[in-house]
Amino acid sequence: MRGVVAAWLERIYLAPGTQPRQEDARKIDELTALLPELRAAVNQQPRALTIVDAASGLSYAALATAELVLAPAQRRAHVILIERDPRLAARAREAASRISAPGCTVEVRTGDVADATLWPAAPDLVLALHACGAASDRVLDAALAASARRLLLVPCCTGVGVDAEAGARAAAGALGIPRHAAVRRSFIEAWVAAERTQRLEAGGMQTEVVEFCPKAVTPYNLLWRARRVREPGRMAAARAELARLQQPREEPR
Repeated sequence: MRGVVAAWLERIYLAPGTQPRQEDARKIDELTALLPELRAAVNQQPRALTIVDAASGLSYAALATAELVLAPAQRRAHVILIERDPRLAARAREAASRISAPGCTVEVRTGDVADATLWPAAPDLVLALHACGAASDRVLDAALAASARRLLLVPCCTGVGVDAEAGARAAAGALGIPRHAAVRRSFIEAWVAAERTQRLEAGGMQTEVVEFCPKAVTPYNLLWRARRVREPGRMAAARAELARLQQPREEPR
């Protein structure tokens, strides 16, 4: 399958005669690992889909889904790419023009993922592959607000601006987590991951967090696999746990 993905990426994204760069090879490995997740998410959905690729960048995930998953199965889909950078949006539009997926239409919407007017109602699948920093939080919030049926979210870096980052740092200080960079960074990343998981659960989505590829491929290898179920008991329990995570803490003086 890696060879299929490599040939696809080179045809869609690379100029003729251009050799893949190291980052292209990494993207090939990521997509190869992600394809089974994309296929499973699609196979559990209606024949005609609405798919949103949020903070899409060049939209590797959605366009690979269209040509390598949906087209062979003769499935139909309306694929919406949301990207705030006009240059990346233009490049994604060019890439979309090169895919071969007769049953799929691709629409590029330029703007911030937090803009509710850019989102369709109740999309069948929301994708976000390495949405950077706070963009992952905005995708999560927007997917819940739009009543998305399924979400596949792979966050990227954790830092200032991420919703739970300030609370995580305060908790690290209050709990006496050492200031050694590697130790504290691991704690903060785990705290942010927990907060995002509970937000999805509180919003009615049954959520699993899995490693979709080895860390040797990318250090940001966690995938949030969420499905809308809206079980009241599950949501109430998650809200309680979320409140515990979000309660104010002060570092000792």
